[in-house]
Amino acid sequence: MSLYRGRFAPSPTGPLHAGSMVAALASWIDARAHGGTWLVRIEDVDTPRCVAGADHVILQQLAACGLLPDEPPQWQSQREALYRDALDRLVAAQRAYPCACSRKDIEEALAAQGRPRVRGREAPYPGTCRDGLHGREPRAWRLRVPPGTVAWTDRRLGTQAQDVEREVGDFVLRRADGLWAYQLAVVVDDADQRITHVVRGEDLADNTPRQVLLQRALGVPTPSYLHTPLVLAADGEKLSKQNGAVAIDTAEPLQVLNAAAAVLGLPVQRGTVTDALAAWVRAWPFLQSAP
Repeated sequence: MSLYRGRFAPSPTGPLHAGSMVAALASWIDARAHGGTWLVRIEDVDTPRCVAGADHVILQQLAACGLLPDEPPQWQSQREALYRDALDRLVAAQRAYPCACSRKDIEEALAAQGRPRVRGREAPYPGTCRDGLHGREPRAWRLRVPPGTVAWTDRRLGTQAQDVEREVGDFVLRRADGLWAYQLAVVVDDADQRITHVVRGEDLADNTPRQVLLQRALGVPTPSYLHTPLVLAADGEKLSKQNGAVAIDTAEPLQVLNAAAAVLGLPVQRGTVTDALAAWVRAWPFLQSAP
């Protein structure tokens, strides 16, 4: 039995588009190239952004392209108890604390420190509630980030490093609206599902140092990471539903797969979907890069 366990974890904010299909195909190929198990996890904890029925459309799109998970799909919305237990453990270990700050509070605190917000980037948390709420009502829960640089090696991007305390600060684990933050949910899910290899879009690479810190705080393994190239929109930004990405049309699945494969540097295939997938598994360039 292979020790490799990978996953594709889409958010059901709409059907898969060209960009998300690249990550789906790459994660499937990587699992198959290493004789491993491939899972699908629907990341639906951010309920206000989820579109009713999109999860089932995504599963149908994957199936039409021959990308079938080896175990039944799971939904984050059904895993509340796991997230609550993880937060309780962090609080008991004094690694998490309540925060009363609004976004306006954070921006004002940063301005007072002479650290104006950089446009297009999330404002780093200035640590206002680290030593207590000072009589204010708690809104969220944050991880107490230790000082120092977090270094990790991406199988495609190479050596990466970030000073999370300086660039991000103590980050949110449970939001002010009561929803679980992506960082906590993904770390808990990967650990619970025994994920050994994470293959996802390059736009998520910046999240990795925070997730490594959470993995260390919870005492769970850190997977191997590979971040894939992004599909860009006409304006040069990452292709997304917000800037006009359209749903893939699985009526021609080989065409969809060839487009995704081209982004990954894989050759165009003709014939059946099954034959194309098998050829890409044989041609996968990252086989020797995974432990």
